[in-house]
Amino acid sequence: MQVIITDAWMARTRAFHLSGVKLLLSLFLLSLCLMLTSAGLYHWVFMKGAREGWPIIGSLVRLVVKDEFAQRDRYVKENIEVLAKRLGEMQAKMLQLESLGERVSGLAGISPADIAIKPGQGGALVSGRDLTIQELDATLTALDGLASQRTDVMTVIESRLFEQKIKKMMVPTQIPVPDANLGSTFGWRIDPITGRSALHTGLDFPATPGTPIYAAAGGMVVTQEFHPQYGNMLEVDHGNNLITRYAHASKILVKKGDLIKRGQRIAEVGNTGRSTGPHLHFEVLVQGVPQDPQKFLSAGRGLAASQVAGSKTVATQR
Repeated sequence: MQVIITDAWMARTRAFHLSGVKLLLSLFLLSLCLMLTSAGLYHWVFMKGAREGWPIIGSLVRLVVKDEFAQRDRYVKENIEVLAKRLGEMQAKMLQLESLGERVSGLAGISPADIAIKPGQGGALVSGRDLTIQELDATLTALDGLASQRTDVMTVIESRLFEQKIKKMMVPTQIPVPDANLGSTFGWRIDPITGRSALHTGLDFPATPGTPIYAAAGGMVVTQEFHPQYGNMLEVDHGNNLITRYAHASKILVKKGDLIKRGQRIAEVGNTGRSTGPHLHFEVLVQGVPQDPQKFLSAGRGLAASQVAGSKTVATQR
């Protein structure tokens, strides 16, 4: 590109030859000069107005500051709302975890007051700093994950403990006639009617007629009938091929198909069937084979003793 400049007064003519690169460089320098000039002029006017207290400059400053504070307020408000929501979720999970803890402690035989004690904390004071919103959010996220994990673990523990408790309740460990003395035991004996050696397949509890008979464990009544040998009798199925038999009753208080609880009154002592006097004949059968009921009842007495000892320990600690 060629630029020709003519001077009429001097009667002279000058010619400049500009290539494409020189032209672009010239335009860039011109633009830069204009920008620097504008910035310098703006700065000079702004500083002069600030020093002399021009109203328009004051309004502009207030507008800029107000907008900056408004943006900061919006940022803080949005973060507070997010944190409030996270805290609400954490509170709900902690309440759920606390409820689970109370149920689990009850199933495990632990006093809730024992696990409510806050653990001691301490250590040397080291200079610290304030948490940022990002760090606080990360901490809440970690606590949320930990609470969810603990809730899942506590739910599994509760399920296992409840299952164990149900199994214990389904094992015949309660004496069916608590106030009666033990008569004939399990094993070989001289039959009181024939006078010959015979296998006694259960335990005898002599008692006055009408004495309550209680279920040794929870289960379902599968037999309720009059038997030539056992008289008025009933059988309770406790699951796992475990059955208890109650014989010679004067009165049966439940019927076949009933679900009964451990310790429920199910019959009354009598003298029906092949019997020489009022008593309860109590049997425990595993897969149809008679077992010594003393093994089960002794386990129940040991469990009761341990529970009493545990209760006394908790009371002493309090």
